[in-house]
Parts: sequence; C-alpha cells; structure tokens
Amino acid sequence: MDSFISTFHIDWKIIIAQAINFIIVFLVLYFLAIKPLKKIMSERTETIEKGLNDAKENALVIENSRKEYEKVINDARAEAHVIFQEGKKEAEAKKAQILEDAKVQVEGMIASGKKTLENEKARMVDEAKTEIVSLVVKATEKLLEQTADSKLDEKLAKQVKDIK
Repeated sequence: MDSFISTFHIDWKIIIAQAINFIIVFLVLYFLAIKPLKKIMSERTETIEKGLNDAKENALVIENSRKEYEKVINDARAEAHVIFQEGKKEAEAKKAQILEDAKVQVEGMIASGKKTLENEKARMVDEAKTEIVSLVVKATEKLLEQTADSKLDEKLAKQVKDIK
C-alpha cells in the first residue's frame, strides 16, 4: 500500500484538509444556498398549489354563476311573456271598450241627426204650407179681384196647417 501511496503521491494531511474543506464548503452551500432554495421551492410549490385550488374554485363559481345567469334569464323571459300576455289582454279590453264607446257615440250622432232632420222637415213643411196658403190667397184675390184681410190670411193658413 505504501507503493500505491508513493505512486499517486497521496498525502494524508492533504486528504484530511481536503475533507475538512469539502465539509466546510458543503455546510456553507447547504446553509447559504440549498436551505434557502428549498424554502423558496416549497413556498413556490405552495403558491402554485394554492393557485390551482383557486382556479378550481373559480371554475366552480363561474359554472354556478353561469347556471344562475341562465336561470335568471329564463325567469325573466317567462315573466316578460306573462307581462306581454297581460298587456295584450288589457289592450283587447281597451279596444273593445273604445269600439263600444264609439258605437254609442255614432248611435247618438245618428239619433241627433235624425231629430234635426225631422225638425228641419217639419219647419220646411210649415213654411211650405204657409207659402202655399199665401199663394192660394193671392190667386184667390186675383180671381176675385179683391184684397183679403189679414184675418182671412191667418184663418186660411191655420186651416191648411191643420190639413195633414
């Protein structure tokens, strides 16, 4: 073994010093580099896992929100349909009421028009009778060549009016 040590120039002092240097460098690297890196890596792992869990929770919240949104939209559509139908019924009722009111007004106008026409007809008949009486009196005067008095005119007009 001595020949092996002399061939490779191995010195026990140097090997022990190298071992102590290795242990010191290993401890320094462990406490200054490896331990902080492990801590950073574990924090990073926790952050990533938290992010993944939050993403899963957010996906569930989004899905629930979407379902709630669809439910609200469907409810709103149903309510809008009901409101539309009620409005349609009210409009039909209002239309029927307006038509009924218009019909009553038209009937009133027709009745009023008929009454006015009857009054006008009666007035025209009275005027025509008066005119006829006057013409008859004038024709009679010419035939008799005498003037009739006003009492005679009134008496004849009254008799003609009584004739119907």
